[in-house]
Amino acid sequence: MTHIAATSPIERIARVLVAHALSPNGRGDAEPDEVVSAEVNDRLADELPRAAAILRALREPSQEMVTAGNALGSADAAEIWDTMVRAALGEKPRAAPAAIPTPLAG
Repeated sequence: MTHIAATSPIERIARVLVAHALSPNGRGDAEPDEVVSAEVNDRLADELPRAAAILRALREPSQEMVTAGNALGSADAAEIWDTMVRAALGEKPRAAPAAIPTPLAG
């Protein structure tokens, strides 16, 4: 089962953009011992338009994304989305959970 995010994709993209610019983990300009979460919150609104532009660029899936989504054979939109994004990133789809055997009646 794919997790459903509590925040919008635009907010998540904006947070990543700001954190990437600030955090040493994202090769930004912060010192390694500096916590940047408060500054991320302060700068978030400034990155929302850029985040929306990034999401707009993803409206049209690549052929690899469509192929991966169609090959999944699932009716779960979240699972299809996850699979398509993983294909765009060049990642393999998540392994399907193992089926739980049901006892035979009788």
